[in-house]
Amino acid sequence: MRPACQSDHFIARLVAEASVVCVGGVLLVCAIAANQQWIDRHFLPAFFVSRHTYVLVESVIRIVIAALGLILVLLARPRIGRFIARAPENALYAAIAIVLAFGASELILRQMHFSATMEEPGGIEPSRRPDPKLGWSFVPARTGQQRIGGRLIEYAFDPAGYRVRRVEEPVDPEQPTILFTGESMIVGEGLTWDETVPAQTGAIMGLLSANLAVSGFASDQAYMRLQAELPRFRRPVAIVSVFAPALFDRNLDDDRPHLGPGLFWQPPETRWRLATIAKLLVRYRSSEAIERGMTVTREVLRATIDLARTRGAIPLIVVPQFSPEDPREWALRRRILDDAGVPYVQVELDPSWRVPGDGHPDARAAHAIAVAIAAHLQTSEHSGY
Repeated sequence: MRPACQSDHFIARLVAEASVVCVGGVLLVCAIAANQQWIDRHFLPAFFVSRHTYVLVESVIRIVIAALGLILVLLARPRIGRFIARAPENALYAAIAIVLAFGASELILRQMHFSATMEEPGGIEPSRRPDPKLGWSFVPARTGQQRIGGRLIEYAFDPAGYRVRRVEEPVDPEQPTILFTGESMIVGEGLTWDETVPAQTGAIMGLLSANLAVSGFASDQAYMRLQAELPRFRRPVAIVSVFAPALFDRNLDDDRPHLGPGLFWQPPETRWRLATIAKLLVRYRSSEAIERGMTVTREVLRATIDLARTRGAIPLIVVPQFSPEDPREWALRRRILDDAGVPYVQVELDPSWRVPGDGHPDARAAHAIAVAIAAHLQTSEHSGY
C-alpha cells in the first residue's frame, strides 16, 4: 500500500505544481501582453491623474504582476507542491474555504446599500440624495459647508436643487437666463458661488445664470436633468453644457440609470457585489463598450443642442482642457465631437489652475472658462445665431 500512497502523493504534487505554473504563466503573459497600446485602448483617461502618473502606475502594476508570476513559477511552485503532497485533503479544505468565503462575502455585501460608481456617500458636501430617474441629485433648500483647499466653502441650493449664492435667493425662472448643465466643474466644487463658472459668466453677460449641474453626472444624466428642468424657464437665453474627454469614462457606467443607443432610458444594471467592487477598482473597458459609449455621447450632445434650439436658446458645448492634451483625449475629442460635426469651444487651462489638494478647476480656471463662454455667446448674439 505504501508505493500506491507515494504514487498518489506524487500525482498530487505534480498536479499542484502544474497548476501553479499555469497561474504564473498566465500572469507573465498578461504582464507582457498588456503593453501601453493595449492599456490605452482599454483604460480611458482620468481627469484627476496626469498622463505621466497614469503611465507610471501602469508600469509599476505590470512589473508587480510579472514578478508575482515569476515568484509562483520559480519559488512558490515547489513549496506548494510539497505542501499538497504531504496532505492533499488540506488543499481540498482550503479550496472549499475560499469558495465559502466568497459566497459569504457576497451575501453580506448584498445586505448593504451600494452607491453607483460616481455617487458620493452620505456626509460629503455638497450633499446628494437618491433619484429614481437620474441616479442622484442635490438635496434642495439647504446649505452645507466643506473645508477644501484651506478654505471653508459654502454650498447653497434653492428649492429646485440649483446651486445659488444663498438659499434665500432662488433662481427666478421668469427672467432671461443662461442655463448650465454638467458635473462638479460647473457646480464649482472647491469654489465660492461668485467664483463658479455660471456666476462669473452671468456677471460678464449681465444675465441671470441657473446652475443645473450635479456632481458626478455623466453626459446623459446632465441631458436628462436639462430635459426635466428646461420647461420651468420662460426665457432661456443660452444652454451651456460641458464635455471633457478625461471624464468620458463615467459615460460608460451602467450601475446607475442611463441612456442607451437611441437615448432610451435604462435602469441600473445589477451584478454580483464582488464583481461591482472589482469593476470599480479595475476600470477596464472593452472596445465594444467604448464604441457604444461614444455613440450614445454623440447622440446626447446632439440632442442637447437640438433641445436648446427648440426653445430659441444659443447652444454651447464647452470643452475644458488642462494642457497638454494627451493622445487619448485628442482621439476621444475627435471621434465624439469633430467627426460627428458637434460644435464646441475648447478652453485650454494651465495645469496648475486646480484647487489645492482636490484637483477641480480653481477660480482662475473657472474665470478662463467663463470668459470663453461669454465671448462665444456675445458673438452668437451679434451674428443672429
